[in-house]
Parts: sequence; structure tokens; C-alpha cells
Amino acid sequence: MKFLRDALDKAKHNFEKGGKWEKYYYVFEAFDTFAFVPNTTTPPKGAQIRDAVDMKRLMMTVIIAMVPCLIFGIFNIGYQHFLAIGQEGSIGEMFWIGLVQVVPIIIVSYAAGLGVEFIFATFRRHPVNEGFLVTGMLIPLVMPPDVPLWQVAIATVFAVIIGKEAFGGTGMNVVNVALTARAFLYFAYPVDIAGEVWTYLPEGVKTVEGYSGATPLAIAANSITTGENAVNALTHFGTGWADHLYSFENMFLGLIPGSVGETSTLMCLIGAFILIFTGVGSWKIIVSVFAGAFGMGLFLNAVGGNPFVELPAHYHLVMGGLAFGAVFMATDPVTASQTETGKWIYGALIGVMTVLIRVFNPAYPEGIMLAILLMNVFAPLIDYFVVNANKKRRLKRATV
Repeated sequence: MKFLRDALDKAKHNFEKGGKWEKYYYVFEAFDTFAFVPNTTTPPKGAQIRDAVDMKRLMMTVIIAMVPCLIFGIFNIGYQHFLAIGQEGSIGEMFWIGLVQVVPIIIVSYAAGLGVEFIFATFRRHPVNEGFLVTGMLIPLVMPPDVPLWQVAIATVFAVIIGKEAFGGTGMNVVNVALTARAFLYFAYPVDIAGEVWTYLPEGVKTVEGYSGATPLAIAANSITTGENAVNALTHFGTGWADHLYSFENMFLGLIPGSVGETSTLMCLIGAFILIFTGVGSWKIIVSVFAGAFGMGLFLNAVGGNPFVELPAHYHLVMGGLAFGAVFMATDPVTASQTETGKWIYGALIGVMTVLIRVFNPAYPEGIMLAILLMNVFAPLIDYFVVNANKKRRLKRATV
């Protein structure tokens, strides 16, 4: 890496004040600090807490936590492809098909998002924000494998400009940027983000008879109108080509149609362990999201009314993107509640709202995206009431 360090040092004077490329200094600085730890130190004055971790390294920890979801998602794309056409493929072939689909989405996501970041950094004369290191990976993981690349680019640009830069950049955004991109696509191009678009099929390739590329949530929601028991619709879906495809075990492992990185609850839990172990993610938010969803599921089971409402509560925990959202989206330190009590309330409400949206909105059975975006808006209000309650308790003790 010495040759890279020498090359950057040699070019640095061109980007510093008075250099011919002065206005692009922060673009240069972004590449420099991404490749190497900054050589600046805190002045030796006052009390100091020194730590080798900076924002870029923190973001890289989150990306590492997403790697299990990414790897499994790549495999699952190939697995679902061969299942759909009724053929057997090797693990290598499955991974290759997944790579061909996923890598371009990742490249487009980072190229479009960082392009916007560099433009704003140049005109505003501020350092390039590190937050997109995570956002650039989250966006591909919440996309269908067959999503048009131009839509990924448009959604990414929209999310970065409207979801973040309009509020001042990283650390100032009100809602999760990756979910903003997903929401934009869902409402702007619903045909390419909803329905049976979750399995990669080359043009002209036919599926086996009776195949459906719908997600488990769509199958369960459809039981409301067909009158079929939701559990049976999931565990006995198909006529030989994919018996038990939507069993609880398969949904937990992630061997089902869905977005690139959100199908496997197991991989999400591995990511959660990494985030919690490193202190990057809040275990309180993760646990409370699952608890809120499970509790609301149990309540609806007791109330009854239709097959989807009666879907066993534990199914909600492994269906759709609840696990992925709980681990990687709800825990976003910028848009989540900051108080310790607020984290419990914030997470629980996300879980509750997710199940309510799923059950009472059959046209859009998934609910984690809208639930998180809604609670992002209410997070400051939750913290406000928590802090006020703490003040009142302390004042009461002081006057006793």
C-alpha cells in the first residue's frame, strides 16, 4: 500500500488551498481517508478519550455485518432461479447467477449515490459524508434481483438528495435514506417492485407449471380473499414443484422469494450479533421490534377474523423484511430514538405497526418499510416525552 500512500501524498498539493484543483479537495480527502487512517491528532489540551475508531471504520463494521445477508442473497437468487425452471444447478452455478444479478445493482447504487455526495461536497465545500458507505449497500439488499438498473440509479439519487442532502447531509436526515429509495420505487414504479418479481428469469425462459414468484406475505395475504387457511397456503403451496417452500424452516433460513438480502432471518441474526458485539447497533431496538411484532401477532390471533389475522405470531418474525429492518434499518443511530427508554418504545411501535400494516392492508402485505419510516418521524417526539418525564421525576424527588 506504500505506493498508493506515496501517490496520494504527491498529488495532495494540487487539491490544497491555492492548488489548481482546490475546489475538489473534499473529493480527494474522501478517497484519502477511506484508504488510510487520517494523520491528524487531537491537541493535547484538557481531558481526552482517544479511540482508533472513526466514522468510516464504524460504517465498515455495519457493512461487515451485512455480508452474511449479501452472500446468502446471492446464493438464493440462483437457488430460486433453478427451482422456478424445474432444473438442478450446482452451488457454483447458483452463486454465479446471483453475482451477475447483484453486482451491477451494487455498482449502480454506489456510483449514483457517491456521485451526488461528491457534487454536494464540491459545491458546499464540506467533507464527503461517510454515511453512504452503509446506504450504498443497504439499497441493493432491499431490491428485487430483477430490478431495472436505471430505476436503482433514480431511486438512489432521489433518496440522497431529498432524504439526506436536503436536511444538511449525514447526521441530519430525518428518515432512513435506503428506505426512502425503496419507498420511492414502490410508489413510482410499483410494477417492478411488487407482485411476482422476486425470482430471476431470463427473457423467454418459462417456469414450471404452477410456479409463483410471490413472497410468503403475498401468499398469506391472498388467503384472505380465497378463504384458504393461511398456514396451509404457505406450508402446502404448489403442486409438487415446491412443496413446503414456504414452511417456517425455509422462511427462517431464507430459501424463499424476496428481496436480495432480506429473506434469511438467520443471516440477519448473525449480523445482529456482530452489531451488538461491537457496540454499533442497539440491542434494545432489535429486541423490542421483534417483541412488538410477536405481541401484536398474539393479540390478533386471539381476536381472529380472517386467515391472515390468525396466522401464527411467530410466522411474522420470519416473513418479509422484518428481521432485516429490525437489525439494519431501525437501528440507524441518526433516525432512531436516542434515549434508552425511547429505544424500547420506538422499537416496539415499529413491530406493532409492521403487523398492523400487513394484516389490514392486503394490497401491501409487507409493513416494515412504512413502519420504520413512520417511526423515524416520531422518534424525536418519543425522546421529547421521555426526557420531560425524566425531568418531572427528578424535580419531584428534589422537592420532597
